[in-house]
Amino acid sequence: MLFTQDLALPWYFRERYVLGAHHLPKEGPVLLAPTHRARWDALILPMATGRRITGRDCRFMVTRSEMKGLQGWFLYRLGCFPVDQGRPTLTTLRFAIDLLAAGEQVVVFPEGRINRTDEPIRLRQGLVRLAQLSKTNGVPVSVVPVGIAYSEASPPASSRAAICFEAPLLAEGTGREAAAHMSQQLADRMHTAEQAARQAVGRPLRSH
Repeated sequence: MLFTQDLALPWYFRERYVLGAHHLPKEGPVLLAPTHRARWDALILPMATGRRITGRDCRFMVTRSEMKGLQGWFLYRLGCFPVDQGRPTLTTLRFAIDLLAAGEQVVVFPEGRINRTDEPIRLRQGLVRLAQLSKTNGVPVSVVPVGIAYSEASPPASSRAAICFEAPLLAEGTGREAAAHMSQQLADRMHTAEQAARQAVGRPLRSH
Protein backbone atom coordinates (compact mmCIF):
# COMPACT_ATOMS: atom_id res chain seq x y z
CA MET A 1 0.00 0.00 0.00
CA LEU A 2 2.84 2.39 0.85
CA PHE A 3 4.53 1.76 -2.50
CA THR A 4 1.41 1.87 -4.67
CA GLN A 5 -0.74 4.51 -2.95
CA ASP A 6 1.86 6.85 -1.46
CA LEU A 7 4.65 6.61 -4.01
CA ALA A 8 3.65 5.22 -7.41
CA LEU A 9 0.32 7.01 -7.96
CA PRO A 10 1.34 10.49 -6.72
CA TRP A 11 4.55 10.26 -8.75
CA TYR A 12 2.90 9.13 -11.98
CA PHE A 13 -0.38 11.09 -11.96
CA ARG A 14 -0.34 14.81 -11.27
CA GLU A 15 -4.09 14.81 -10.49
CA ARG A 16 -6.42 12.03 -9.31
CA TYR A 17 -10.18 12.58 -9.01
CA VAL A 18 -12.79 10.50 -7.19
CA LEU A 19 -16.44 11.08 -8.14
CA GLY A 20 -19.65 9.59 -6.72
CA ALA A 21 -17.95 8.18 -3.63
CA HIS A 22 -21.30 8.27 -1.79
CA HIS A 23 -22.46 5.38 -4.00
CA LEU A 24 -19.81 3.05 -2.57
CA PRO A 25 -21.20 0.80 0.22
CA LYS A 26 -19.01 0.87 3.33
CA GLU A 27 -20.22 -2.53 4.56
CA GLY A 28 -21.81 -5.72 3.26
CA PRO A 29 -20.78 -7.82 0.25
CA VAL A 30 -19.80 -5.71 -2.76
CA LEU A 31 -19.00 -6.58 -6.37
CA LEU A 32 -17.11 -3.76 -8.05
CA ALA A 33 -17.60 -3.64 -11.84
CA PRO A 34 -15.05 -1.23 -13.34
CA THR A 35 -14.27 -0.34 -16.91
CA HIS A 36 -10.80 -1.55 -17.90
CA ARG A 37 -8.72 1.02 -19.75
CA ALA A 38 -5.14 0.52 -18.51
CA ARG A 39 -3.05 -1.62 -16.18
CA TRP A 40 -3.10 1.33 -13.78
CA ASP A 41 -6.76 0.45 -13.03
CA ALA A 42 -5.60 -2.10 -10.45
CA LEU A 43 -3.96 0.71 -8.45
CA ILE A 44 -6.50 3.47 -9.08
CA LEU A 45 -9.38 1.35 -7.76
CA PRO A 46 -7.83 0.64 -4.32
CA MET A 47 -6.99 4.35 -4.05
CA ALA A 48 -10.73 5.08 -3.96
CA THR A 49 -12.12 1.88 -2.44
CA GLY A 50 -9.29 0.24 -0.50
CA ARG A 51 -8.57 -0.28 3.18
CA ARG A 52 -7.96 3.40 3.92
CA ILE A 53 -11.39 4.33 2.56
CA THR A 54 -13.68 1.39 3.36
CA GLY A 55 -11.64 -0.57 5.91
CA ARG A 56 -11.28 -3.52 3.54
CA ASP A 57 -9.14 -4.56 0.61
CA CYS A 58 -10.09 -5.11 -3.03
CA ARG A 59 -9.98 -8.78 -4.06
CA PHE A 60 -9.49 -8.89 -7.83
CA MET A 61 -10.70 -11.80 -9.95
CA VAL A 62 -8.31 -11.86 -12.93
CA THR A 63 -7.59 -14.22 -15.82
CA ARG A 64 -5.30 -17.14 -15.09
CA SER A 65 -2.83 -16.01 -17.77
CA GLU A 66 -2.19 -12.77 -15.86
CA MET A 67 -1.12 -14.64 -12.72
CA LYS A 68 2.25 -15.77 -14.07
CA GLY A 69 5.81 -14.66 -13.40
CA LEU A 70 6.70 -11.39 -11.72
CA GLN A 71 3.34 -9.86 -12.63
CA GLY A 72 1.55 -12.77 -10.98
CA TRP A 73 3.66 -12.39 -7.84
CA PHE A 74 2.69 -8.72 -7.66
CA LEU A 75 -0.99 -9.38 -8.40
CA TYR A 76 -1.23 -11.98 -5.64
CA ARG A 77 -0.02 -9.31 -3.22
CA LEU A 78 -2.66 -6.92 -4.53
CA GLY A 79 -5.31 -9.42 -3.44
CA CYS A 80 -5.92 -11.06 -6.84
CA PHE A 81 -7.05 -14.61 -7.51
CA PRO A 82 -7.24 -16.40 -10.88
CA VAL A 83 -10.21 -17.54 -12.94
CA ASP A 84 -10.50 -19.30 -16.28
CA GLN A 85 -12.82 -16.94 -18.16
CA GLY A 86 -13.93 -19.60 -20.61
CA ARG A 87 -14.68 -22.21 -17.95
CA PRO A 88 -14.74 -20.79 -14.42
CA THR A 89 -14.46 -23.66 -11.96
CA LEU A 90 -16.89 -24.20 -9.11
CA THR A 91 -13.93 -23.88 -6.73
CA THR A 92 -13.17 -20.37 -8.00
CA LEU A 93 -16.81 -19.32 -7.87
CA ARG A 94 -17.18 -20.80 -4.38
CA PHE A 95 -14.10 -18.90 -3.25
CA ALA A 96 -15.53 -15.64 -4.63
CA ILE A 97 -18.88 -16.25 -2.92
CA ASP A 98 -17.10 -17.06 0.36
CA LEU A 99 -15.26 -13.73 0.11
CA LEU A 100 -18.56 -11.93 -0.49
CA ALA A 101 -20.23 -13.78 2.39
CA ALA A 102 -17.42 -12.51 4.62
CA GLY A 103 -18.29 -8.92 3.60
CA GLU A 104 -15.34 -8.49 1.25
CA GLN A 105 -15.09 -6.35 -1.89
CA VAL A 106 -14.60 -8.50 -4.98
CA VAL A 107 -13.51 -6.81 -8.21
CA VAL A 108 -14.40 -8.24 -11.62
CA PHE A 109 -13.60 -6.38 -14.85
CA PRO A 110 -16.77 -7.38 -16.73
CA GLU A 111 -15.40 -6.45 -20.17
CA GLY A 112 -12.80 -9.18 -19.71
CA ARG A 113 -9.95 -7.21 -21.29
CA ILE A 114 -8.27 -3.83 -21.48
CA ASN A 115 -10.07 -1.62 -24.01
CA ARG A 116 -8.32 1.63 -24.94
CA THR A 117 -10.80 2.58 -27.69
CA ASP A 118 -14.08 4.47 -27.41
CA GLU A 119 -16.17 1.57 -28.69
CA PRO A 120 -19.38 0.76 -26.77
CA ILE A 121 -19.03 -1.24 -23.57
CA ARG A 122 -19.62 -4.95 -24.14
CA LEU A 123 -19.79 -7.14 -21.07
CA ARG A 124 -19.08 -10.80 -20.55
CA GLN A 125 -21.67 -12.58 -18.44
CA GLY A 126 -19.36 -13.75 -15.64
CA LEU A 127 -19.96 -10.93 -13.16
CA VAL A 128 -23.75 -10.98 -13.49
CA ARG A 129 -23.83 -14.75 -13.16
CA LEU A 130 -21.65 -14.52 -10.05
CA ALA A 131 -24.09 -11.99 -8.57
CA GLN A 132 -27.02 -14.29 -9.35
CA LEU A 133 -25.24 -17.34 -7.94
CA SER A 134 -24.28 -15.44 -4.82
CA LYS A 135 -27.88 -14.40 -4.24
CA THR A 136 -29.04 -18.00 -4.79
CA ASN A 137 -26.59 -19.02 -2.06
CA GLY A 138 -28.10 -16.51 0.36
CA VAL A 139 -25.54 -13.74 -0.20
CA PRO A 140 -27.20 -10.79 -2.01
CA VAL A 141 -24.51 -8.40 -3.22
CA SER A 142 -24.37 -4.76 -4.23
CA VAL A 143 -22.95 -4.50 -7.76
CA VAL A 144 -21.29 -1.10 -8.12
CA PRO A 145 -20.71 0.22 -11.69
CA VAL A 146 -17.36 2.03 -11.94
CA GLY A 147 -15.87 4.20 -14.66
CA ILE A 148 -12.11 4.78 -14.78
CA ALA A 149 -10.56 7.31 -17.15
CA TYR A 150 -7.22 8.87 -18.02
CA SER A 151 -6.34 12.09 -19.81
CA GLU A 152 -4.76 9.96 -22.55
CA ALA A 153 -5.61 6.47 -23.79
CA SER A 154 -2.17 5.20 -22.77
CA PRO A 155 -1.47 7.46 -19.79
CA PRO A 156 2.08 8.85 -19.64
CA ALA A 157 3.74 10.25 -16.54
CA SER A 158 2.22 13.50 -15.22
CA SER A 159 -1.18 12.68 -16.73
CA ARG A 160 -4.53 12.79 -14.92
CA ALA A 161 -6.77 9.97 -13.71
CA ALA A 162 -10.38 9.85 -12.51
CA ILE A 163 -12.68 7.22 -11.07
CA CYS A 164 -16.46 7.51 -10.78
CA PHE A 165 -18.98 5.32 -8.94
CA GLU A 166 -22.61 4.91 -9.98
CA ALA A 167 -25.54 3.72 -7.86
CA PRO A 168 -25.33 -0.01 -7.02
CA LEU A 169 -27.46 -2.68 -8.68
CA LEU A 170 -28.95 -5.79 -7.07
CA ALA A 171 -29.39 -9.09 -8.87
CA GLU A 172 -33.08 -9.71 -9.50
CA GLY A 173 -34.39 -13.08 -10.63
CA THR A 174 -32.48 -15.94 -12.22
CA GLY A 175 -31.90 -17.28 -15.69
CA ARG A 176 -30.74 -15.81 -18.97
CA GLU A 177 -33.43 -13.15 -19.36
CA ALA A 178 -32.78 -11.68 -15.91
CA ALA A 179 -29.03 -11.85 -16.52
CA ALA A 180 -29.34 -10.07 -19.88
CA HIS A 181 -31.47 -7.32 -18.32
CA MET A 182 -29.02 -6.75 -15.47
CA SER A 183 -26.06 -6.85 -17.87
CA GLN A 184 -27.63 -4.07 -19.96
CA GLN A 185 -28.33 -1.98 -16.84
CA LEU A 186 -24.75 -2.48 -15.69
CA ALA A 187 -23.28 -1.53 -19.06
CA ASP A 188 -25.41 1.63 -19.17
CA ARG A 189 -24.33 2.74 -15.69
CA MET A 190 -20.67 1.93 -16.40
CA HIS A 191 -20.94 4.09 -19.51
CA THR A 192 -22.47 6.96 -17.47
CA ALA A 193 -19.69 6.63 -14.88
CA GLU A 194 -17.03 6.62 -17.57
CA GLN A 195 -18.52 9.72 -19.19
CA ALA A 196 -18.21 11.58 -15.87
CA ALA A 197 -14.66 10.35 -15.32
CA ARG A 198 -13.61 11.30 -18.84
CA GLN A 199 -15.13 14.75 -18.40
CA ALA A 200 -13.12 15.21 -15.20
CA VAL A 201 -9.80 14.55 -16.99
CA GLY A 202 -10.67 16.78 -19.95
CA ARG A 203 -11.20 13.98 -22.47
CA PRO A 204 -14.98 13.78 -23.00
CA LEU A 205 -16.37 10.47 -24.18
CA ARG A 206 -18.41 10.72 -27.34
CA SER A 207 -22.02 9.58 -27.12
CA HIS A 208 -23.06 6.12 -28.40
